[in-house]
Amino acid sequence: MILESQRRAVVDGAPDLAALTPGRTGNLSVRDGRDGDAFAITPTGVPYDGFDAADVPVVGLDGDQRDGEMVPSSEVPMHTSIYRREDVGAIVHTHSPWSTAMAVAREPLPPVHYMIVAVGKRVPVAEYAPYGTDELAENIVRAMDEADATASFIENHGLVVTAPDLETAVENTHHVESLARLYLQTRAAGLEPTTLSDDQLETVLEKFELYGQ
Repeated sequence: MILESQRRAVVDGAPDLAALTPGRTGNLSVRDGRDGDAFAITPTGVPYDGFDAADVPVVGLDGDQRDGEMVPSSEVPMHTSIYRREDVGAIVHTHSPWSTAMAVAREPLPPVHYMIVAVGKRVPVAEYAPYGTDELAENIVRAMDEADATASFIENHGLVVTAPDLETAVENTHHVESLARLYLQTRAAGLEPTTLSDDQLETVLEKFELYGQ
């Protein structure tokens, strides 16, 4: 079975996706290395506990399905376009409520908390286009490139987060969702959120290089 470890990672990551997004509306994928030419992706229209590794579709960067018993997510164009960025090893796409509220408001997330540096100095908003289209994929990549970010809201749609691996992509999806909630709750309380400066964010980035074991 080709890309066996990546396909098993998709199955193992499905519960996290279910916790983040309603119904069957999200998707995630894991690449064959950070420079591979294929990736494993969640199948379309299937409950997140309704497939195993052999079912998980394998798709090339050309968009052609190479293996797997089920049809891949309709958002294959989004994933193939993002994977042309060499630093991406996994992608998580959700309709998580607080991030989607930001997307509906068409409002980027400013640096209201230092943890935003997990995905950049802000989370931009990609221009709307119908789901599953090349146009939407191009809009998302453009928004992330212009903001030098690894995440983006999508107008009237949801959130996309990229990372070197799936564990980090899921963790950073939770970070963005938490910060979107913090931002919107502060605004709902009638308060104006303060933001961190570039210098303050650079200091956090330097400290993060020494964080952990």
